[in-house]
Amino acid sequence: MNCNWCGDWRALAPGARAFGRMVAQTANLMVGLPDYDAYVAHRESLHPGQPVMTRTEFFRERQDSRYGGKGRAFRCC
Repeated sequence: MNCNWCGDWRALAPGARAFGRMVAQTANLMVGLPDYDAYVAHRESLHPGQPVMTRTEFFRERQDSRYGGKGRAFRCC
């Protein structure tokens, strides 16, 4: 199926996937879920050779940081 405006509809697929990833990342950040892929990219580009947390370790560390884990009482304010 061809689109008269943009040519081939398959040309939109990479842009649509990128837009979908951006929307999902934004929604996750809005509800407090950090972006593991962005963390890995940051570690690899700015801290090469240093260890990178696994996805589970990363999630637990961010959750503890946000909600007061590791023996700290939860406070919302």
